[in-house]
Amino acid sequence: MKKLFIPAYSTIDISPLIKKFKTKEKLGLLSSIQFLPQLKKANNILKNSIIGGQILGCNVKNAIKIKDKVDSFLYIGSAYFHPIEIALKTNKHVYIANPLTKKISKVNEKEIEAYKKLKKGKLIRFYSAKNYGILVSTKPGQYNFKKALDLQKKLPNSYIFIFNNFNENELENFPNIDFWINTACPRIDSKNIINLENLPDKFK
Repeated sequence: MKKLFIPAYSTIDISPLIKKFKTKEKLGLLSSIQFLPQLKKANNILKNSIIGGQILGCNVKNAIKIKDKVDSFLYIGSAYFHPIEIALKTNKHVYIANPLTKKISKVNEKEIEAYKKLKKGKLIRFYSAKNYGILVSTKPGQYNFKKALDLQKKLPNSYIFIFNNFNENELENFPNIDFWINTACPRIDSKNIINLENLPDKFK
């Protein structure tokens, strides 16, 4: 099936917002795809900054690539999920320039710690489970069937569940599954689901 991708960038000018932001730190500039063209504007205004590029909630490699070259990050976008992931993966302070609210904020340290505790709790439940369900999405960019097969070989009593549209309520139809491992979008989340990337390396 042929696909046609049409860029739909935001037309909001973030220049006035960036001009309000004052810091002596060297910043790594990141954004979601909607605001990607705005990074050059921000870089010209801030001067002491480096463009990292686009990030996704499940992929912050562009932040990791430049983390040793910057003091902190400035994320341009409206989502909060992305900057938290940047903070977790880089251990750097992350500022958020939200073009929609026209406000600049900072990722809360308490929220980061709460997120770390949540992941630790999930690992405990993962290790205490007897039967595992491995979630695989058929959506482009999220399809990780090979990773699911590799994981199944390492986990006894594990079963692969393939879906297109995820509905957490449907998991209740499988009461024999104690815990779920998600190989799709990391925003699929609940207390009984852990993302594959959050498992110890020996399971990846």
